[in-house]
Amino acid sequence: MSLLTLTPTTVFPAPAAATAPRPAEERGLRRDEVRMLIARDSSITHARFHDLPAQLDPGDLLVVNDSATIAAECDARIGEDPVVLHVASRLGDHDWAVELRTAPDAARAILDAAVGTEVVLDGDDGVLELVAPYPAPGSSPTGRGTRLWRAAYEGHAPLLDLLDRVGRPIAYGYLDRRYPLSAYQTVFGLRPGSAEMPSASRPFTPELVTRLVAGGVGITPITLHTAVSSQEAGEAPLPEQFTVPSVTARAINTARDAGHRVVAVGTTAARAVESAVEETGAGSVAVPRSGWTDRVITVAEPPRLIDGLISGWHDPQASHLLLVEAVAGAELTQRAYDAAAATGYLWHEFGDSALLLPDRRTG
Repeated sequence: MSLLTLTPTTVFPAPAAATAPRPAEERGLRRDEVRMLIARDSSITHARFHDLPAQLDPGDLLVVNDSATIAAECDARIGEDPVVLHVASRLGDHDWAVELRTAPDAARAILDAAVGTEVVLDGDDGVLELVAPYPAPGSSPTGRGTRLWRAAYEGHAPLLDLLDRVGRPIAYGYLDRRYPLSAYQTVFGLRPGSAEMPSASRPFTPELVTRLVAGGVGITPITLHTAVSSQEAGEAPLPEQFTVPSVTARAINTARDAGHRVVAVGTTAARAVESAVEETGAGSVAVPRSGWTDRVITVAEPPRLIDGLISGWHDPQASHLLLVEAVAGAELTQRAYDAAAATGYLWHEFGDSALLLPDRRTG
């Protein structure tokens, strides 16, 4: 689906002053003490993330992303000019999707690179040659140049090993300083591969997970390795690699058959689940599936299995908002964002949370 003419209807002020500049732990809070707005059709209420068990019923199911974050940013150069390299996805044995951004703070995408450009990584230990625009020529909705590239890598060590040595977590200019890779890992992160943290899971702690399970709430994993999140307005989410295992497909179907909610923890979990759906005579069912997904969840192409969402707060016109509106409905999403903006919720990966629980759909 092209998003060039499809944008979210939710409108709110750009949250520059409301961005979380540092992790909760650096603000004197536990991870599960960040604020949580609970949005239901009947009410908007406010709590802390550790209050999550009280908002769910026994038998409800949380679907979490077990992808772990990699050090996907490093310094590089084109000729003598410094650049910042963001490694978005692995595409093959030697091919990668990459983004070039301005040095030293990665504040802007570099749009005027060309096929054949060589990007020399920090320490001269590896070279990426730009092969073709990614995912296809003309992918930038503005037509102002090429933001993402398919690049071929050559080096003495595998690129992931090199990034482990010279890389750092992808970060943008709204943070007050650099934070270590450990700050970008979630309690569920077991399988390295995400360019950016699946941040909706960040407020979970082992203690909170224990309380949820003890209260009868199920937790089941998918894997979706996130690409970079720096899309321009109107730009579709990138294709991403995912796996929905058989144990998760069974858990989703069991919960739905028993009349319980299936709540995605993050847009990544929702995207993976909704990429593993088959239609039967009895309706939509989850099936085990893995591969690459380009599924874009919108009001026009809504979720068939997910009926609740835990999420952070997304920027105006972000494509992720289309998914939020599809799960919660446009009216509830607008009310939630109005309340969050009015009461000082914090945005971005180290910010506050939303729990969206619209009335259950029928039919």
